[in-house]
Amino acid sequence: MATLLRKVWESVSARSSSTSHSPLQLTSSSATSSDSSLGPCFDSIPLDILLQILRLVGPKDAIKLGCVSRAWRSLVSDNRLWIYFLQYYQGHDDPWDSVFFAELNLRTFPSRTGELSFMRIYGQRAQVSGSVIVDGGSGYCKFGWSKYACPSGRSATFLEFGNIESPMYARLRHFFGTIYSRMQVKPSTQPIVLSIPICHYDASDSWASMVNIQVLTSSELISPDTDSAKASRRQLKDAIHTVLFDMNVPAVCAVNQATLALFAARRTSGIVVNIGFQVTSVVPILNGKVMRKVGVEVIGLGALKLTGYLKELMQQNNINFESLYTVRTLKENLCYVAADYKTELSKDTRASMEVPAMGWFTLSKERFQTGEILFQPRIGGVRAMGLHQAVALCMDHCHAAELTCDDTWFKTIVLSGGTACLPGLAERLEKELHETLSPSLANGLRVIPPPHGPDTAWFGAKFIGNLSTFPGTWCIRKKQFRRKSRANIMW
Repeated sequence: MATLLRKVWESVSARSSSTSHSPLQLTSSSATSSDSSLGPCFDSIPLDILLQILRLVGPKDAIKLGCVSRAWRSLVSDNRLWIYFLQYYQGHDDPWDSVFFAELNLRTFPSRTGELSFMRIYGQRAQVSGSVIVDGGSGYCKFGWSKYACPSGRSATFLEFGNIESPMYARLRHFFGTIYSRMQVKPSTQPIVLSIPICHYDASDSWASMVNIQVLTSSELISPDTDSAKASRRQLKDAIHTVLFDMNVPAVCAVNQATLALFAARRTSGIVVNIGFQVTSVVPILNGKVMRKVGVEVIGLGALKLTGYLKELMQQNNINFESLYTVRTLKENLCYVAADYKTELSKDTRASMEVPAMGWFTLSKERFQTGEILFQPRIGGVRAMGLHQAVALCMDHCHAAELTCDDTWFKTIVLSGGTACLPGLAERLEKELHETLSPSLANGLRVIPPPHGPDTAWFGAKFIGNLSTFPGTWCIRKKQFRRKSRANIMW
């Protein structure tokens, strides 16, 4: 076998020396040989065995083999071979199912393509240098390279960074300047994928005062999409684009946080429940687009309220602590959501942990009472509907809107946000929805926990930043933005 392969390599070398094309470029050139045979010694070998041999050869040399004849080129272009190379030779930590989802659903999103050539995708992904990923968050921001396995750093979100009383432009400039400084990269070298918190993004108040989020009650629904809400979104995105292009960023992709969380769950349609820092939003998304005509529901419960409620419970039970950091740490490590609240009250649920520099703490019923206010807000002094009621209402609206002939698109519920990582939350929400909804709507319902924990939206942005066709149509460039801005001024 070694002798046979050596003869093939000699043929490849002779062809390679007579052309100036690189191995990757050779895949697009036509084969010079009209021979449809792999050769007398290879024709008798089963296809699966030949593919195993090509796996051992590696991607670059496999491409060279494709130049020997039409038959070799056909064999080398087998999608199974390049799926294997994408799994094991890419040099980064993207799992194959993530790569497949992104390339199948997002590369020319929202349009669809025919059969994909994974050999071409492999070559394109190998040439993508990556992008800067910034998940704006609503409590804190995560940032890093799209080629990294996870975010490399965290900071305050851009709407609460530095002096929040300063003009938005100055605050954004300070924020992005700090991010690029921490990453030790020049803004002009790479495109950026930025997530925008959905509640800030959809706020109907003045964009300059978005840090003051209005807490909505159960009867308040952001529907229909008002002119002021549209103007608010446009002004915020224009401010972000202006700052980044003034910093010479080559291309900007700004996507709302809920959509990115949905992508991270490898879905393009569904309902995203984002438990943010101050509010929780229930966002219906169809084919990657927020269905604002259906409505984005917002309830006045977020991570800050849960931390505050745990603080009250600890004070009532004479558990001493020195800072909210201690309370938040205990919430993140000891708290959970009970499958059945009344049953849990009769159990011994004590658990202890040591908070660095603060000592040991023991919690009991506080562990599940904290998360219970998501379903029974009144026990925490909040006049709002429960989380399951808000999601059920959103599903009813999606069903009534009849946006497609298939009602299954809104039956996937994806959780997002740090507080959404509370153990038991997804199971409890699914249980409550089955008890609240009609059997027809509840049939096929699935609630998915945050696929990547608190960093879920960051990973959704990473899917985009690593696409073989990125930046492509996902991004807006400086000339496009300036041209659009001039057109808006003229009209």
